[in-house]
Amino acid sequence: MNCSNCGHFNDGGKFCVKCGHKLQEEAAVSQTAAASEYQPQPQPQTAYAPQQPNQRVRQAKKVSKSFFSYFAEGIKNPTATAQAADESQFVNALITVILYALSIPIMLYVGWKLLLIQFVRSMFKLPIISEELAPSDMEDFNTGVDLIKATDINSIIHFNFTDFVFKQGIFIFIGLAVIIGATYVAAKFGKVDVSFKEFFSRFGTFLIIPTALLLIGLVLAFLHVEYFSYFMNFGLLSIFLVVPFTIASFKPSGTNGLDRIYSTLIVYIVITIVLTFIANGLGEEAKTIITRMGNSSELNDLF
Repeated sequence: MNCSNCGHFNDGGKFCVKCGHKLQEEAAVSQTAAASEYQPQPQPQTAYAPQQPNQRVRQAKKVSKSFFSYFAEGIKNPTATAQAADESQFVNALITVILYALSIPIMLYVGWKLLLIQFVRSMFKLPIISEELAPSDMEDFNTGVDLIKATDINSIIHFNFTDFVFKQGIFIFIGLAVIIGATYVAAKFGKVDVSFKEFFSRFGTFLIIPTALLLIGLVLAFLHVEYFSYFMNFGLLSIFLVVPFTIASFKPSGTNGLDRIYSTLIVYIVITIVLTFIANGLGEEAKTIITRMGNSSELNDLF
């Protein structure tokens, strides 16, 4: 090493052979300087570090998986699934009720043209009208039907999806809540000792089959199959079966309660009132559609 005092190169030893300066101190200083100059560089973090899945996404996947399993089992074994339903199935039952309430207005929004055509066809088939029609009139009518099917009338009359579906969906959901509440009160009068959440879970589980019918009708409506209206009617009328099935699935805690037949009849009256309000609401929407059709110059130009 070179001596720092005189610059003479030394092969080794502790002292410089020329001036006698200590070489060990120089070696220690050189090692310290070299160590201070070397600093380990931090490793850059990879830009593609795996991210933890969002808690809400995991929860949504868990709920959806649980619901599909619950819904499929309710279709496969409706009675056993409903009787086994307790408060733990409250969320799944609530989703079923929401699907039931929303599927009806969505189905009507998608398939109202087919319903209108079915209504007009039924009118044309009446003996009073059909006897006065000439064959050419029926041909003109069938041509008009084909033209209606091929035309996006929603864009012409500005039939808003949000206004109709969500407004009517909320209205139907409130009606279902009234029906469920009335059924629960009737069960309580029948000396059934059960919490509302457990009762709601069982009612919603019995509602799986009617909801499945409505969903099938919804698919048929999207495919423009006129038979979707039959599934809609079956789904609506099935509510009259859900009520007695739910009440009968609980055992009363006493013998002096209201008889199940009378409690069911009372709930039927409530259902009839609720369905009347729903029908009136849908009727007002139908009047609005017909009025828009009559005032639409674009639609009149088609004919």
